[in-house]
Amino acid sequence: MANHRRGEVPLALGETRYTLCLTLGALAELEDALGAGDLVGLAERFAGGRLASRDLIALLGAALRGGGHDLADAAVARLPLAGGLEAVTEALGAVLVAAFGDPDPDPRGPREAPSRERSPPSRGTTR
Repeated sequence: MANHRRGEVPLALGETRYTLCLTLGALAELEDALGAGDLVGLAERFAGGRLASRDLIALLGAALRGGGHDLADAAVARLPLAGGLEAVTEALGAVLVAAFGDPDPDPRGPREAPSRERSPPSRGTTR
């Protein structure tokens, strides 16, 4: 069972349940595999929202290995996409948010509480 406090995300592919997690080692592996110079470059690459299939395989493979599954990228590429690509991309999105944080949790931006300021008390003004 995935532990969300540790950044783990569950993913079912076919009849097999996996745990995804981007550990520090998994992030270092991704930097190397995707040619990102550092964590900022890696975050910027994923924030763009456009991923090639090879990016998806590298990300899924690193997250699977970070979650404790010993699968090479070639084996990851052969995994069934039961439930469609959407289930995989949602799980990968969740694991990225767990690792990097959600850059904008509410697309409308932060909301402020209504002001509770009171007008200064009247000092017996006369007309």
